[in-house]
Amino acid sequence: RRTLTYGVALIPRTDRVGVPFRVKIKERSSLSNNKMAAPMKKAGYEEEGSAQIHKIRITLTSRHVKNLEKVCSDLINGAKSKKLRVKGPVRLPTKKLSIVTRKSPCGEGTNTWDRFEMRIHKRLIDLYSPPEVVKQITSISIEPGVDVEVTIADVA
Repeated sequence: RRTLTYGVALIPRTDRVGVPFRVKIKERSSLSNNKMAAPMKKAGYEEEGSAQIHKIRITLTSRHVKNLEKVCSDLINGAKSKKLRVKGPVRLPTKKLSIVTRKSPCGEGTNTWDRFEMRIHKRLIDLYSPPEVVKQITSISIEPGVDVEVTIADVA
């Protein structure tokens, strides 16, 4: 099996104006130099061979950034102490929910407006571990106002 990539052999071509230019094409075997063939494991991070490894996605949402970041750091420190593979926290875009309303209850008078806004912050953390270990990690004290959603999937 061969793939064509830019490289050595030169083939003359012309563009729309009629001026010749060259396209470089090189044949390369897809099996040689395949850097994506096998995932590398980091030193010091062990995965248990007896239990099946699951991808666990923890979604944290809150209106308060400090509480959210504290829960994220506690979860990650707990996972790293168990020597699990961790990805995150991935900071998703903040949702701004805004309401603009008139100040006057009757509708008369000066047109003055109130602008209310609620910001919702969201973080994603991916863990690769057996499901039993997740119960130990998520047993930390979760700050008030932080919602936690845990999704478990098999690693293919």
